[in-house]
Amino acid sequence: MAKTILTVDDSGSLRAMVAFSLKAAGYQVVEAVDGQDGLSKAKEKTVDLVLTDQNMPIMDGLTLIRHLRGLGSYQKVPILMLTTESSDEMKAKGKAAGANGWLVKPFDPKRLIEVVQKVIG
Repeated sequence: MAKTILTVDDSGSLRAMVAFSLKAAGYQVVEAVDGQDGLSKAKEKTVDLVLTDQNMPIMDGLTLIRHLRGLGSYQKVPILMLTTESSDEMKAKGKAAGANGWLVKPFDPKRLIEVVQKVIG
């Protein structure tokens, strides 16, 4: 059975590129338009991995990660940030919130798949 990845980003074109890359590699993808939408979808169905942007309206990525880590079903689910933010300070905040890794946009689809395979197989 294919593993499911929740991708959370307010950019429709970026969500489409990420979803295309992941589906081509055999993963199922659930898309969310912002952190609040991502949290709702994560509560409906526990996924194998969460990929989230940081800068989004309504709820940003760090807030989403904190909420997910507060849910019992997301204590151990890997969460990766996929964002334009690349400062050491922001990465430290991500780690403190519970992020397991960090990918910087623009992303290389091949590198994304390599990281995802390393994290969830």
